[in-house]
Amino acid sequence: MTRTIELKTAVPGPKSREILARKERVVAGPLSVFLPVVIEEGRGATLTDVDGNTFLDFTGGVGCLNVGHSHPHVVEAAQEQLAKFSHTDFTIVPYEVYVALAERLIAAAPFRSRAKAAFFNAGTEAIENAIKFARSYTGRPAVIAFEGGFHGRTLLSLSLTSKTHPYKAGLGPFAPEIYRVPFPNEYRGPSADEALAALERALITQVAAETVAAIVIEPVQGEGGFVVAPKPFVEGVRRLCDEHGIVLVVDEVQTGFGRTGKFFAIEHYGIEPDLLTVAKSIAAGLPLSGVIGKAEIMDAPGDSAIGGTYVGNPVAQAAALAVLDVIEDESVCDRAAQLGETMRARMESWQERWPQIGDVRGLGAMLAIELVSDPATRQPDADTATAVVETAAERGLLLLKSGIYANCIRVLAPLVLTDAELDEALGVWEDALDATLTP
Repeated sequence: MTRTIELKTAVPGPKSREILARKERVVAGPLSVFLPVVIEEGRGATLTDVDGNTFLDFTGGVGCLNVGHSHPHVVEAAQEQLAKFSHTDFTIVPYEVYVALAERLIAAAPFRSRAKAAFFNAGTEAIENAIKFARSYTGRPAVIAFEGGFHGRTLLSLSLTSKTHPYKAGLGPFAPEIYRVPFPNEYRGPSADEALAALERALITQVAAETVAAIVIEPVQGEGGFVVAPKPFVEGVRRLCDEHGIVLVVDEVQTGFGRTGKFFAIEHYGIEPDLLTVAKSIAAGLPLSGVIGKAEIMDAPGDSAIGGTYVGNPVAQAAALAVLDVIEDESVCDRAAQLGETMRARMESWQERWPQIGDVRGLGAMLAIELVSDPATRQPDADTATAVVETAAERGLLLLKSGIYANCIRVLAPLVLTDAELDEALGVWEDALDATLTP
């Protein structure tokens, strides 16, 4: 069988090491590098570094590359738009590509009532603006989020984000009127019933329901470790929002655009959100995000209360329209479901072999394994997770960690990878587990 991975040097190679040494001299320290390989070129599910080493990429630009690196249709669309014009600010001199993308996404979104859209630059901006829409519509200040949730790094979204290190420690004070409640976790607890009861209790003991503008939820927690929200829990959150006039904001920044086997993850639950945030794979890595929501909520802020110089960049939006074409033409959602079945079966076989794999979880191709030092106590083992990732990288597979304890290894591979590439990647991952976990 033809192999995709090709390693010509040690990892990292000499050119990567030289560039990273230069980086240390001129780039701010907090921008640390997780994988020490410097990219030269990306194609599909592969990356080739400056030393000529070709890797299979299961990081996907942290979930931005569902249709792969440099898909020809996306490249062509972006280049064509760039040759026409690159910027005007849509609210100063508008352009059709903005309207066309809004039409396409609204048609794909699970709204039964009339919906509208607005575009921004990054997931964090989508969340910040979703809260603006919700507060304007309800006239209320408070927002409820969940433990383990990640919603961005700007002030309000960082306040909603749950993990303290490395994201929040030393960066306060944070935005007021943010309340946090437990998220269900079938492996570690609480149960769906317990988490829903905690939310209901919070409306009595922490914040009055009539002052809550929004509840923000990820159907599958991304940075939290790919923890899947049980259907009864999501249904219960929807019910509470309906009872109290609270806007339900569904954060699909990492779960959207086919990752879970549906175009949006919330489709697995059969409920209608009030607002839905998108980013990451919307434009194959170009900076673009959006809020899609019920028209009456989206129209609530005053004239010019929503905007920004770069919101809805036309080059990124042209790429986004091409991404939608690829998802439809190449049946990417169906492919994600197929990939997920294959990967889950392999991961569950690993779990049987190595008790240090405490849990296998996810939805569609959005899957993760959780590493523990003791399966009885379920003590998180971040160091072993790091060792597995480093060993895999040395053998040509790029992986990412996640989880509030940083002990999960997640899959964000491009959904266009071939069966052969998937089999090769899982083989390398298994070898890395064997090298790390087998005495």
